[in-house]
Parts: sequence; C-alpha cells; structure tokens
Amino acid sequence: MALMTGEQFIESIRALNTQVYMFGEKIESPVDNPILRPSLNSVRMTYDLAQMPEYEDLMITLDPDSGEQINRFNHIHRSTNDLIKKVKMQRLLGQKTAACYQRCVGMDAFNAMYSTTFEIDKKYGTGYFESFKKFMAYCQKKDLTVDGAMTDPKGDRSKAPHAQADPDMFLHVVEKRADGIVVRGAKAHQTGALNSHEIIIMPTQTMTEADKDYAVSFAVPIDTEGIFMIIGRQSCDTRKLEGSELDVGNAEFGGVEALVVFDNVFVPNDRIFMNGEYDFTNALVERFAGYHRQSYEEN
Repeated sequence: MALMTGEQFIESIRALNTQVYMFGEKIESPVDNPILRPSLNSVRMTYDLAQMPEYEDLMITLDPDSGEQINRFNHIHRSTNDLIKKVKMQRLLGQKTAACYQRCVGMDAFNAMYSTTFEIDKKYGTGYFESFKKFMAYCQKKDLTVDGAMTDPKGDRSKAPHAQADPDMFLHVVEKRADGIVVRGAKAHQTGALNSHEIIIMPTQTMTEADKDYAVSFAVPIDTEGIFMIIGRQSCDTRKLEGSELDVGNAEFGGVEALVVFDNVFVPNDRIFMNGEYDFTNALVERFAGYHRQSYEEN
C-alpha cells in the first residue's frame, strides 16, 4: 500500500464535501482559507516526514496483519518500543511545526477501541472487533487521517446524560434500524476534525443502564450527511489577514478547534463499535485517557 505524500493529503481533504462554518458564514473552501490553512499544514507534516528516509523509522511501521508499511499514527501499539517511537515521533513533529499536529487523538482512539471491542465481543458475542479491524485496515490502506472525538457539550455537569434538560447535550442514538443507527448530538473542541477523513466517536464518561443510548461508539467519514463543523474563535485568529509580516505568531502552522454537530446522522452496522454496552464505557474512557496522557507527559 502506498503512503500519501503531503500534497496528495491536501488534495484528498479538498475533495471532501465538509460542511464548515466560521464567523457565522459557511466556508466553501476550507483548504484555501488563510485562517484555516496553517492547521492543515500541521497535519500535512505527518505525511511529508513519512516520505523522508531519515525519519522513516519513526514515522512508518509495519502492520503485522497485512505486512505492509503504514503511517505510525494508524498503528496499534504492541510493545514498549512502539510506545517509545510514538513519543519520539511526536517530539519530532513538535520540533518541525511548533504546533498541534492533530493526529494523536485518532491514534489513541484506535488503540483504546481495539482492546475494548475485543472484550465487548467476548462478553456479549457481538461483532464489533471484526468491524473495527476492517475499519482500521481501510484507514491504513488509504493512509487516512482519523479524528478521535470524546468530549460532549455536557450541559448541566451535575446530571447524567439521560437526565439533561436537552437530551442532545450528549451524543446519543435516536433511532435503531435493521441496517444501522441514527445519532444526534455534538462533540466539542475537536482540533483535528477539520483536517480528517474519518471520525471515531466515543462516549465521554462512564455510563449507567439509564444512559445506554449514550453508550455508543462508531466511525463515519467526516463529510457524512448531517455532520456540520463550527470553528471556534481563537485569540488573534484574524491577525494573519492584516498584511503584516510582523507579530503574526506561527504563520505557517497552527490549529483550530471545531464543534462537530451530528444532526440525525446515519451510521451503518459495519461502522458501529459499541451500541448500548454501557458497562464498557469506563474501560474505554480510561484506556483512551491513559494513551493520551502518556503522549503529553512524555513530550
């Protein structure tokens, strides 16, 4: 399988039909927007470095299932050495961009979901693990960037998801069909969503039986019908447009956050990795947090 170049990555994002809004207006070409482009450049660096022989050992690894080379961001950690190289890769990207390169959350979501789906299947006889492995293999083969989304708006944080005055404060299942589910809600503070091909949704906290409609995990393309991204304001976010070459901060690289809204989004059965198994939400959240914390503590 061929790894994408940085330019191929840019064009693959351009080809998506993402619904993006910023400053109250729809952005027709996010790839070319001068405020958003530095964020895209940061992710591009994860592809550019993978093309350079001197960084191949950190940026690329062999997938044991396919035997093919894959980007390390789409890899399952299987050894201490994998974790060491992960941290060294992240340090390298930090040195090159001085910004968030946005793929850590997707990588950590891959690893947390891999073991959790296996254990759900073992207890309930579901088929989530095989579905997840097929999804992961697809992302590896296409060399895709995947966003991991866990944080919900939450509303009144003293109340459980099912007890909220507005049920959409936590992303949840609103309809079950023979061929899949329909979900509604949002995921907040998504730094990598704008520049991703796919998004993995995970529950944000430990759930109880009363919250089982909120105990849902799945993956969909970022331009799926019903998904909208609202870009959050940043301090000095328009400074790069003022024409000065001074006092513009990191003009080439950066990051933006999005509120990703799911307005009755359909998810097919083969993209569902948890659907009501609330007793595994705690394990999933803790594993994801553990992987993610390790990334930042070591850096």
